Amino acid sequence: MPYDLRGRRVLVTAASRGLGALAAKRFAQEGCKIALNYFSSHDAAETVVNDIKKAGATVAMLQGDAGDIGVCEKLVEDTVKELGGIDIVVSNACWQVNVKSQHALCRAAVPHFNANPQGGVFLMTSSVAGNTQSGSSMAYSVTKAAGLHLMKCLAATQGPKVRVNAVLPGWLDTDWGAANLPPDAKKVLTEKAVLKRIPSLEDTVDAFVMLAKNESMTGAKVQVGKFH
Repeated sequence: MPYDLRGRRVLVTAASRGLGALAAKRFAQEGCKIALNYFSSHDAAETVVNDIKKAGATVAMLQGDAGDIGVCEKLVEDTVKELGGIDIVVSNACWQVNVKSQHALCRAAVPHFNANPQGGVFLMTSSVAGNTQSGSSMAYSVTKAAGLHLMKCLAATQGPKVRVNAVLPGWLDTDWGAANLPPDAKKVLTEKAVLKRIPSLEDTVDAFVMLAKNESMTGAKVQVGKFH
């Protein structure tokens, strides 16, 4: 039987826009209670929070820099305080925090996961760049690869009540994605893609939800979009 998402307490980091915002909304649609983290985009985060509230879901807005290890620990603590516990973490990190903050978030969440009757789920946002010698920069590709190795190490050591998986999207058409590639990048990447399309945010969020529900998967890298 799939892990029932109804009533689960979910922390989503970097959720004021783009992939994080859509993930927060989608998990809310699945019946989850949401702790929505943002750093500086208060107005954008408030818009997402209001959308979730209008849909009838419980949501708390948590400000903090997910690149700060101390803040990561506090985000978990505040999620437990606001929602009464924590069942799932969607660590939607930017490239600067691909390793240390992922580890800090998971370390803070694991005791709560182990205390839950059905354990907990830690999901990382990674990238196809972590699997290949590609990406917008060498640093980005290397840190994504390091994050994936961390994911496998955590999956191997934190069970049996903790599932750790990663979603690896290709280039996503978000504000951040558009700002970090040249204007013709979308056309070039579409032509290179095996399926001749770039991954959508909706398809990427579907992978997060699938991994959250699937009780038989840990240490998995789910790639959304693949390029030559």
